[in-house]
Amino acid sequence: MTGTLYGIGVGPGDPELMTVKAYRRLKEADVIAYPKKGRQSKSYAEQIIDAYFAPEEKRRLGLHFPMTKDVAVLEPKWNEAADAIWAELSAGRDVAFVTEGDPLLYSTFIHLMHVMERRYPDAPIEVVPGVSSANAAAARLRLPLADGDEQVAIVPARDDYEAMKAAILAHDCVIFFKVAKVIDLMIRLLRELDLLHRAAVVTKVTSGEEVVWKVEELDGAELEYLTLMVVRK
Repeated sequence: MTGTLYGIGVGPGDPELMTVKAYRRLKEADVIAYPKKGRQSKSYAEQIIDAYFAPEEKRRLGLHFPMTKDVAVLEPKWNEAADAIWAELSAGRDVAFVTEGDPLLYSTFIHLMHVMERRYPDAPIEVVPGVSSANAAAARLRLPLADGDEQVAIVPARDDYEAMKAAILAHDCVIFFKVAKVIDLMIRLLRELDLLHRAAVVTKVTSGEEVVWKVEELDGAELEYLTLMVVRK
């Protein structure tokens, strides 16, 4: 009997924001899989589940996904991860793959799911949604993302001034993910549009390491990867 692969969203950082269903699936699973970082450091998602499951309590499967866009490097690693998961599923064991936020919103699980569907089309897959950092930031800042007929967009921030400007002009509210790498560009753009006072920047929202930044002081700042910006006009 083939096991099931569960894509589990464990929320934005605060363990209490993990859903009851996510907790139950993790508790019932035979193996917890997670994106593996270096030998000494834990992935963000793994840190979240540590609040409920000690590392020795349930077998864990660390999967390495290189931070590169080189297909020649990525493809073998993705296939290797899928093969490792299939080895568990084919033995009848359920695997819960954890990811921060939601599994289907800019998540490692999205590509893993596609690789599994291609290599092992008979593998049962179930997705358990999670609280995204966008929703968590709105709650933390008491900042409505959309009201009435307003339009909201989620945009991956990138080094394209005109594209970022167009996103802001076209929507009432924009949540920019992965903003750390282009924070200077975004601050310059907000000044041009006179929207600096309408923006908020948060790192690792709801976690014990959360930082709500003073946007006007971010020129030249080096921010962590898990940082987002909300611009509400």
